[in-house]
Amino acid sequence: MANLKIFISSTCYDLNIVRSQLRNFVGNFGYDPVMSDYADVLYDPRIHTHTSCIQEVTNCDILILIIGSRFGGKAIPTALESVDLDFVKEKSNSKELFDDSSNISITQLEVIKAIESSIPIFTFVENKVMHDHLVYEKNKDKDFISGLDFPSFAEKPETAKYVFEFINFLRHRIENNSIVSFNRLDDIESYLKKQWSGLLQRLLYEQRFKKQEEIKIDYISNQIADIKTAIMTSISSTDLKDTARGAIKFRQLVDFFRQLKNPHTVDLLLQDIPFDSLLGEMRIVEIFPLENSNRMQQSVILLRDDSTFFEIKYPIGFIERLRDNWQEFIRLTQTSRQAIINAIYDTEDQRPMRYIRYVNKPFSEFAINLEDSQESVSHRRSYSNSKEE
Repeated sequence: MANLKIFISSTCYDLNIVRSQLRNFVGNFGYDPVMSDYADVLYDPRIHTHTSCIQEVTNCDILILIIGSRFGGKAIPTALESVDLDFVKEKSNSKELFDDSSNISITQLEVIKAIESSIPIFTFVENKVMHDHLVYEKNKDKDFISGLDFPSFAEKPETAKYVFEFINFLRHRIENNSIVSFNRLDDIESYLKKQWSGLLQRLLYEQRFKKQEEIKIDYISNQIADIKTAIMTSISSTDLKDTARGAIKFRQLVDFFRQLKNPHTVDLLLQDIPFDSLLGEMRIVEIFPLENSNRMQQSVILLRDDSTFFEIKYPIGFIERLRDNWQEFIRLTQTSRQAIINAIYDTEDQRPMRYIRYVNKPFSEFAINLEDSQESVSHRRSYSNSKEE
């Protein structure tokens, strides 16, 4: 069984003591630390050492990043070419780091490569650097910022901006954007122990929950198959059979749009318009996933034009499945669609579906609570009332 490989990324000169102690910490866990200053990186004599470090990152399972008060050496152009900077740039809402790629350090490029490779990153910033970063953020748009000295960067003050923008890039990432300040190594060790324990616990929970859900889904699928067989064998008319099949196949699609509280839903479902345009007609202006760490699940937010919203307790893939169903639905004739809609609307159970709820308050108020509970939203997508071609 291969050990977990953990890449420790930081500048070496100023953080050599922390790196040495962190190496022992990782080793005591039974994991393999990978560090450039301990001959853990294969330095292929045919390429530059910067490129070797970048290549080694992709062989690791986790990256621990320590940010101190030194920028380090700038990454050479060849190393920069080994990373898809445009792809990684879109992973964060803060992009100033990429305005001039020649000012990206080798340490920063190691982290960027980890992001490109979807490797989990645990980021730690020295308290003094974090304090100066806050000062920078409050004054970065003011004229005097270029002449402002930051105590933590007394040795090379001209590099402070590049470190601060790197922190901004990390903390504004769409995912894996947690940053922890530290004063002593104990702060790092305590945090990593809790996080790694929590990840293992979540893995075990999700594995157990997945098995239980598979059993439930299998049982329900068998029941539905029996009901479908019974219905189809009792219907003699071809038209009625087609309607029954459609009511079964498109029930979730029709029920979903019925819950969006639009008085013209039936008329809209009979129109031959793209899925995104249909959402726009339903007054949905944005849609984005919501990661809920407390409930260990994902849900989706549908934001209305009046700032209220719907929450769907399914991952974002649920919307994509509805999109595919809509493409099939609009291929049917108007008569068939109307018959299917009538059949679904005529069912006695008109209670709201449990997986979707309407929240009659601005999402901005709801978002404040999200920040307090460390939940996050991402990949926001806008919709309009325009009919796309």
